[in-house]
Formats: sequence, C-alpha cells, structure tokens
Amino acid sequence: MFQGLRTIIYSVSDMSAATAWYTRMVGKEPYFNEPFYVGFNIGGYELGLIPDGEGSTTYWGTANIETEYTRMLSIGANPHSAIKDVGGGIRVATVLDSDGNVLGLIENPHFKIEPASQLN
Repeated sequence: MFQGLRTIIYSVSDMSAATAWYTRMVGKEPYFNEPFYVGFNIGGYELGLIPDGEGSTTYWGTANIETEYTRMLSIGANPHSAIKDVGGGIRVATVLDSDGNVLGLIENPHFKIEPASQLN
C-alpha cells in the first residue's frame, strides 16, 4: 500500500547551484546529497533534485515498489518506466493513469518522516 504522497522531484541543469539555492530556500541542508540525487526532508515530504531529467514528477511512497507497481498495473495503470535503482538503494518507477497522467512510485530507505517538533 501507499505511504502517501511523498516526493516531488525537479530536474535541474546544475546540481551544485540548485542544491545551494534550495538549501537557502528551505533553510536546511539536504539529508541525502549525491551527484545523482539530492533530497530534502520538508515536513514529512521530500523535495528531490535530479540532474538533467524530464521536468518534474510527483511520487507516491511505498515500502515495496514491486508489489505496488504490480498492483497499479492490475487496476488498469499502464507501464511508463520500469522499476530501477537510481542509486543508494532508492528505487523508482512510473505508470500512466487512465487519462495518461504520469504517477511516480518511490521506495526510499533513507527517507524518514520528521516529528512535528523538528519542522521549521
């Protein structure tokens, strides 16, 4: 089952500059910072940056991406991108809903929901 809306990922042309800008914007350092992906935990939601991707995608969190991807296809979603490890054990996939909208699935073992007392 889904853990809820979890992540928005923006494609950026310069990871270093974008990481610096978003760090200033959100007022904290990323919890995950690698050349292939930068992630900020913002009140229990993730703001992610990827180099030179395809625009932005919203991802639904799941503890088991294989199960959720298969379930989505079984209820009528169409495959868009297969499950892939994007580094650091983070796995993503996308499907198309009945209207052709891209829905992202993400399994991210590094992401933890912050307690409300730690929010900015």
